[in-house]
Amino acid sequence: MYQTTHAVNGERKMRDPEVSTKARRRTFTAAYKRRILEEADGCTAHGEMGALLRREGLYSSHLTTWRRQREAGELAGLKPKKRGRKKDEDAAELARLRRENERLRKQLEQAELIIAAQKKLAQVLEALTEAEPSSERSWTS
Repeated sequence: MYQTTHAVNGERKMRDPEVSTKARRRTFTAAYKRRILEEADGCTAHGEMGALLRREGLYSSHLTTWRRQREAGELAGLKPKKRGRKKDEDAAELARLRRENERLRKQLEQAELIIAAQKKLAQVLEALTEAEPSSERSWTS
């Protein structure tokens, strides 16, 4: 494996071979992408494109992707896209509706229990009034 060097004040020094603990993906601004695409579009001589890619540390796939983005819409296509799982609005709405449904189901169950208790109480009171002797009813009324 080759060791890379860089010059500092005329001296050649070895770069630090240690790898960072967390790899970071490179991000490119829209202005940088536009500038590189303009330079790449201006490359006509043999080997110019390769020199540009080596100088900037890019791959030809970067240019291909950026050109597609530019064709799709220069401003929207050249902005870096957010990585990761996309938020699904339908799933969030479905979860909200399920929670609401469960809350309403519990509320209905509680209302049905109250109604059943009221029916039983009404039956008990009706049975008590029918069981009372008529003589007792007359002096209380």
